[in-house]
Amino acid sequence: MSKIRVILAEDHTLVRQGIRLLLESHGGFEVVAEVSDGREAVRKTGELRPDVVLMDISMPILNGLNATTQIVKQFPSVKVLALTMHEDQETVRQVLKAGAAGYVVKKSAAKDLFEAIRAISQGEGFFSSSVLRTLLSEYVRTIEDTEQTLSQREAEILQLIAEGYPNREVASLLCISVKTVESHKENIKKKIGARDNVELIKYAITKGLISAK
Repeated sequence: MSKIRVILAEDHTLVRQGIRLLLESHGGFEVVAEVSDGREAVRKTGELRPDVVLMDISMPILNGLNATTQIVKQFPSVKVLALTMHEDQETVRQVLKAGAAGYVVKKSAAKDLFEAIRAISQGEGFFSSSVLRTLLSEYVRTIEDTEQTLSQREAEILQLIAEGYPNREVASLLCISVKTVESHKENIKKKIGARDNVELIKYAITKGLISAK
């Protein structure tokens, strides 16, 4: 079996060398380059096309978030695994927005790092348990905010729209006018920041109002 080719992007030399020794002692990984800033991470990724870039978030010249965004956009076959000491909601949100396929905190066990690299190299995602707790907390908070934002009637209309019912049928099912349905629909869009029916459907799926098919 071929080894997983990895670029290490970490600005602390001792940490970077330690991770390299850890990966190479495992036997299933090949560290093809070490870099100490985000700009070099992007350049080396384009030059070497590794399977995975192990990316620290806090780096000079170009931080890990911006470097991740550039790598994901320019080299979509390369997967980025964020490796950082931070596990707060805002950092997790920014890392996911940048396009990282996984997120491992530096206090994790070595086996978690090995598993994460293997998982994302195969097109899967991986998140440290503490990060999963953060994501779950954020998800629950979002649901609570949504429950406070949408009225019961709006939630009913959103579900029916997401299930594919046209406005006239929604009106008939709920015994209201088409104009009322359209008014509610526009209010729902404003409240959740949706621009069209596709985004309404995506939102309904993420909130569990309907299931993805």
